[in-house]
Amino acid sequence: MEFRKQKISFVESSEVCEGVTCSVYSFDGDDSKDLGIVTVRKGCKTPLQKVIAGDKTFEIFQDGKGTLNVIGVDGRKKVYNFPSDDSDVEVTVGEMMQWEAIEDVTFAEVCYPPYTDGRFETVVE
Repeated sequence: MEFRKQKISFVESSEVCEGVTCSVYSFDGDDSKDLGIVTVRKGCKTPLQKVIAGDKTFEIFQDGKGTLNVIGVDGRKKVYNFPSDDSDVEVTVGEMMQWEAIEDVTFAEVCYPPYTDGRFETVVE
């Protein structure tokens, strides 16, 4: 990915839900995207979220063991098991996604343009 060697600056950290923490970073000198580093504790999962807006959203496995479930606009579910040889998954507008930690898992989320409220909608399961 073209951003991997870019310098970043810490913005803030927040608890998304029980067992899920997100630290947000900006790319120095580049306001076309932002970066979230998310940690999910063993046995926890991120909220099921639907991508409502944005040009590109990348989910990038970093460490640990877990799954990323992506539900397409057609309702088909894709399950990505990590670790694996391919760590990058693009999630498009209209798709839903959810990470689940088998062991503690860390992933990166890169949003083009940068994240704003309303980009994702939490779906009640």
